[in-house]
Amino acid sequence: MTSQGQSSNFPSDDNGQSSFRGKLLTIDSKLGNQDVEGLKFLCRDCISHKNLEKSSSASDIFDHLLAQELLSEEDPFFLAELLYIIKQKSLLRYLNQSKEQVESLLPTRGRVSLFRNLLYELSEGIGSENLKDMIFLLRDSIPKIQMVTLTAFGPDKRNGWLEALNPYNEDSLVSGSTSSSFKEAGVYRMDRKHRGHCVVVNNHTFTSLSNRPGTNTDADHLRHVFEWLGFSVHVYDNVTKGHLDEVLQEYKCHPGHADGDCFVFCVLTHGKFGAVYSSDGTLVPIQEITSHFTAQQCPLLAHKPKLFFIQACQGEEIQPPVFIEADAVNPERVSPSLQDSIPDEADFLLGLATVPGYVSFRHVEEGSWYIQSLCNHLKSLVPRHEDILSILTAVNNDVSQQADRQGTKKQMPQPAFTLRRKLIFPVPQEKLE
Repeated sequence: MTSQGQSSNFPSDDNGQSSFRGKLLTIDSKLGNQDVEGLKFLCRDCISHKNLEKSSSASDIFDHLLAQELLSEEDPFFLAELLYIIKQKSLLRYLNQSKEQVESLLPTRGRVSLFRNLLYELSEGIGSENLKDMIFLLRDSIPKIQMVTLTAFGPDKRNGWLEALNPYNEDSLVSGSTSSSFKEAGVYRMDRKHRGHCVVVNNHTFTSLSNRPGTNTDADHLRHVFEWLGFSVHVYDNVTKGHLDEVLQEYKCHPGHADGDCFVFCVLTHGKFGAVYSSDGTLVPIQEITSHFTAQQCPLLAHKPKLFFIQACQGEEIQPPVFIEADAVNPERVSPSLQDSIPDEADFLLGLATVPGYVSFRHVEEGSWYIQSLCNHLKSLVPRHEDILSILTAVNNDVSQQADRQGTKKQMPQPAFTLRRKLIFPVPQEKLE
């Protein structure tokens, strides 16, 4: 049974004469009801539930994709991906695509999440008895209204299975636990062509401030570690305010972000609370740096993690060691929030070498406590599949235990973040020497 039988009057596009909409109608005419249900399930992350409910044919779905500019004659790949997933590969020819072409582009251009793709694949192997068992096991989790819909499908096992999963998405479904906890298990995608760009602003010499001996050691270690993680690392030495603006503009518009998984920006310099110094003595708010990479300013990094590591003082106070005493009561210290330094949107992480108001420490030969600890823990914990927040927690613990020779100076790093998922770097194929 086809969803648009009358569309068979449209000519085949083998001769290239039919219009693009004619090709879409031809594809529609060759898709059955189960295919349409599959398309609706796969498009739930980009088409509203209300619009999908009203869609009775593939052409209705195509109209929504066209309206949202997810499908066009110039770029029909999303539809090609959908046809590939629902195993209608023979229809790819109407889009001038081949199975091999789609397979080669899926890792970098695929829009359907791996999770939703997996659910669709699983649906094909669920039989009627299996479905009944799953309904019984999930009866307390699936909303009552969806249970009524589910039982109405009768022998149509795929429609029933997909409808049962419709209340969930990859941020809310969890296997073997409550649906609200799946978000904790979500992981940022790290399988594109390129890991991403890592920018290091390394200020050693200043026009009006003291030099920073040891910072080149930090820059070298950052380059080494992030290249090991697969990033393209770019180090800029003694950056003036004008040069910093040029660097920010370059990477805000960098076309390489399209194929990248992530973006890292490191600043090694002097600073005050919420700001860092350029080499010519200009105080630059951290928020001015991070704001260049919001989804609006840098759409190619939308939904991708953006990490900022700042090795700079955030004040002039020195943290003294605190000696623990039984039953001692310490007054609370209220520090300014770091959230003002990162955009009020998802997927940002800001790692500061020290809490607001205090200095950070740097060895004149071995580098700073914070950057050296960050590099060492990335090297040791990435191979153990630890996520970035767990790694930064270990860095906090490590740095907090360090002190100067007299034991009078301490330091406590502080991260702020709006990450929505776990960020786990793939284990590099080659070990660090």
